[in-house]
Amino acid sequence: MTDDLLDRPTVHALLADGTTVRIRPVLPGDHGQLRGLYEEMSPENLRLRFFGASRRSADLAADRACAPARPGYRALLAETDGRVIGLAEYDTGGEKDGGGAADGEAAGAEISIAVADGLHHRGVGTLLVEHLVSAARAEGITTFTADALSENHEVLRLFADLGLRTSRRFEGPEVRCTVHLDQDDTYLSAVEARGRSADVASLLPLLRPSTVAVVGAGRTPGSVGRAILHHLRTGGFTRRLFAVNPHVTSLLGVPCHPSVAALPKTPDLVIVAVPPVAVPAVADECGRAGVRALVVVTAGLDHIQAETLLTACRTYGMRLVGPNCLGISHTDPEVSLDATFAAGHPRPGTAGVAVQSGGIGIALLDGLSRLGIGVSSFVSLGDKYDVSGNDMLQWWESDGRTDLALLHLESFGNPRAFSRTARRVTRRIPVLTVDAGRTDAGRKAAAPHTAAAATRTMTRGALFTQAGITATRSVGELLETAALLHSQPLPEGSRVAIVTNAGGAGVLTADACAEDGLALPPFTPAMIDELLAVLPDGASVGNPVDATAAVSEQQLTECVDRLTRCPGIDAVIVALVPTAVAAATGDDLVRAVTAAPGRRARPVLAVRLEQDRSVRLLPAADGGTIPSYAEPRAAARALAHAAERAAWLARPAGVIPGLDDIETARARTVVEQYLSALPDGGWLDPRTCADLLACYGIPQIPWAWAETEDDAVLAADRLRGFDGRVVMKAHWPGLLHKTLQHAVHLDLRGDSQVRAAFRDLETRFAGLMTGVVMQPLAARGTELFAGVVQDEVFGPLVLFGLGGTATEVLADLPQSRLRSTGGTPVARLAPLTDRDVHELITSPRCAPLLLGADGSAPVDLEELEQLLLRLSRMAADLPQLAEADFNPVLATPGGVTVLDARIRLLPRRRQDPYLRRLR
Repeated sequence: MTDDLLDRPTVHALLADGTTVRIRPVLPGDHGQLRGLYEEMSPENLRLRFFGASRRSADLAADRACAPARPGYRALLAETDGRVIGLAEYDTGGEKDGGGAADGEAAGAEISIAVADGLHHRGVGTLLVEHLVSAARAEGITTFTADALSENHEVLRLFADLGLRTSRRFEGPEVRCTVHLDQDDTYLSAVEARGRSADVASLLPLLRPSTVAVVGAGRTPGSVGRAILHHLRTGGFTRRLFAVNPHVTSLLGVPCHPSVAALPKTPDLVIVAVPPVAVPAVADECGRAGVRALVVVTAGLDHIQAETLLTACRTYGMRLVGPNCLGISHTDPEVSLDATFAAGHPRPGTAGVAVQSGGIGIALLDGLSRLGIGVSSFVSLGDKYDVSGNDMLQWWESDGRTDLALLHLESFGNPRAFSRTARRVTRRIPVLTVDAGRTDAGRKAAAPHTAAAATRTMTRGALFTQAGITATRSVGELLETAALLHSQPLPEGSRVAIVTNAGGAGVLTADACAEDGLALPPFTPAMIDELLAVLPDGASVGNPVDATAAVSEQQLTECVDRLTRCPGIDAVIVALVPTAVAAATGDDLVRAVTAAPGRRARPVLAVRLEQDRSVRLLPAADGGTIPSYAEPRAAARALAHAAERAAWLARPAGVIPGLDDIETARARTVVEQYLSALPDGGWLDPRTCADLLACYGIPQIPWAWAETEDDAVLAADRLRGFDGRVVMKAHWPGLLHKTLQHAVHLDLRGDSQVRAAFRDLETRFAGLMTGVVMQPLAARGTELFAGVVQDEVFGPLVLFGLGGTATEVLADLPQSRLRSTGGTPVARLAPLTDRDVHELITSPRCAPLLLGADGSAPVDLEELEQLLLRLSRMAADLPQLAEADFNPVLATPGGVTVLDARIRLLPRRRQDPYLRRLR
């Protein structure tokens, strides 16, 4: 099998200090540089590498690496500024794909590493080994071995810190290290930790620059470059600032120079606001000058200009924001960087914001500033050629200032890496997003202005759910939820108490809560007595509590305090309207809500129907804030999001369980043989499909293939169940919906019925039918559906729901269609964890049937979980698996069986979503 390192020979990645390096296979023309790599080593490092200090070793090592391609050998080098700084190799000893191992033995390869003197401790060797590990796994190699001198502490530490299982065997002054290449969570977490450190280091010149220059700031008022320069100057940027303009010596009080090369100090960050045709030249000039980061606000780059821009950034190691963006802002008082052309400066605060749409960014900056939450850092990603939401999540996780992350993403570059990052970050701070592009119209609208790729609603929903991201449907809802999460503790559940001074407001709030899945439990008799004791005569103590217009500030304060201490209540909503009674008595009912939130352990929200803005944060007596909403629906939505976050945090993080009897190598062989015969791919025939399912231990109903009438009779005799009935299904290449084609005969008894059924199918589908599948008639049980859709960007998506003839493997069926299938299938991105599987099984409308809620015995849930885990493993192992459709799956108390399976393969290369590399 080939992998993406073969098909994409050059990738760029970050070292531990944030430096960009190029990783690629060794070519014959690299011989001189590789020999120089060794010749420049100190005698001591040569001795540690070759167990001796002979300079002849350099020639031999370069000869080996640059020799013609041979089976079982792979060499990768790292280079920066055109200089080779590292080499890593593995060699299986001449057997391709580790195939020389005997049955039951690990397929292994010898590995060696060399890093240039002066570049140790920067992660060069570790990064190269990670890329070799990914390539080796694709070739079926399961272990690396390396011989080292026992005093070579650096290489021994490299292997020990990889995150992979290692063992050592000492033989005199030497030690043999064995590294097992199993990809588990420990290894992925170690890779993530190294990637996070490198990523944050690479963003320092972008968000904490010591010197900034603006290229494209003109003399004409209203130009984008001039607006950004004005913002930098008036925003209080604390460090050195220059403009590049050959026509003036000063602009807005900022010194100007004719070119980037003419600047008295090389800037860390350059803001580029020039016409599209000039962008590539400016980027190249910046790279040659040693600039570390670019923000390109220019829009309208064509393909060649865009490619040249990104090439310059990769060649010179510059991080890139944009193009087609609003700019960036970092409000840390040590920097006070505001390089945007928004209308005003953002208020310093604790919310991190990353958006693809500049317009959405302006709205969020304004809303967060107005609420008083403020912004820690803001990045307008634009077309997102390089810096992405994943980068910013890692920055916020590490910056010590951000306690709330807000995202607006219309596309995803590496969703599976993003999901792992988000799952980790979301356990520390809330991560909220606007679910943009939920419809075909929205996706089409997003594509032109952000280069966004269409993503199915269900696919994005699975990503957000698994990662614990709070997904809202509008900017308003995002800000409403952010206000609650910023100001109040999370509720422990979804039980709400409503108190109001106007019955109508209470009714509206109760409706809103019910519509958003919140519960309004009745109060205990003891709580009713407590409330009646503090409320005015005439108060109604149900839920909602109607305190009447006569309620005083003190009475309302005591009522709210008691409700926040009530054991059966998780949150309190206070719905208020202004009344002449309160005005006459001088009571401030809002003050009753904000009186002492610090001593209240449960969230309290206000609803004020006369409020002029959708959400405000009211200052509280103890220095905190209380969210106040103009509409009950806004308060209920925000509280429902908070309850979902609390429930997500309360559940343990899932793990990917180990599975027995998995034959991945044999499955890959089945796939490769099929695609060798049919290079364009297609739907598998029944025998190949059954072979593939058997590789993953997926249970199938007994079946037999028959091409003649007599074969069908013989098969029926072998397969007849306890009552002697069988099923006959026609097959021909391309047949997808057998029932719709009337290509199935059920309940066949005796040889005569089998013969008659075969002749009927043979007559009606003459010239098409290649044979029939014979099965025993299945027993009664619950019919389910399980399947996979392979998304080009997101990878495999596992779907699960009710089965039957109407179910389709589509993530965006119209609601009218979904009603006919028994409800929307639920979905999760593979690989599934045990928690994902539990949520799949308990989420669909069929869950009561599975659990025996109708009085019947529950189905075998353990076997159902195994089926979904094995389906997930198959999808994760085989990128060529474009679709899988198990429909129906029969679930009974005695087990789970696939009655009908369809699998479609396409020629696709393997991608390693967790391999460290830049976009």
